[in-house]
Amino acid sequence: MARRSDDAPVTRGARVAVDVGSVRVGVAASDPDGMLATPVATVRRAAGTVHATSPDVVRIADEVRERGAQVVYVGLPRHLSGAEGSSAGAARAYAVALAQAAAPTGVRLVDERMSTVSAHHALQASGRSGRRHREVVDQAAAVVILQYALDAERATGRRPGERVDVDLEPRSPASGEAAGDGTTTVE
Repeated sequence: MARRSDDAPVTRGARVAVDVGSVRVGVAASDPDGMLATPVATVRRAAGTVHATSPDVVRIADEVRERGAQVVYVGLPRHLSGAEGSSAGAARAYAVALAQAAAPTGVRLVDERMSTVSAHHALQASGRSGRRHREVVDQAAAVVILQYALDAERATGRRPGERVDVDLEPRSPASGEAAGDGTTTVE
């Protein structure tokens, strides 16, 4: 079983972040020096179970490759208590699919508590009405997630969050596990 590791020190290069929603995925990216997060796109989610060949996952993986991203941060929605609910499970599944599609670029799950709330507040403060900012709130939440990750990188010299490990070699169904199973590793 081949596993990929991105435990290397933080290196120069763009970073991408995604805010996974049930209908849309917000995407943000940084400059190569990792100084500033900017909005990129809002991608409509494909219907059904997420997998590495879902059109939305493929589109984001293409964006990762085009930007030469060094890492992808996926927001992990937790309750204020730190507990995880169904949204966290969906984000974890999305992160595994994205890790498979974007390999060998590393994918990490980072705590996104309050990112959507922060995005709504920032958009309201900029003068956007509630109706008009709905279309960009996912991008703004991805910017909040990425800026948090960039700040954490600068403060610690390490990539924040849980590393998503995926099996890059397909397994036969006889092995008892589905091909491309993923896990996360807390460092």
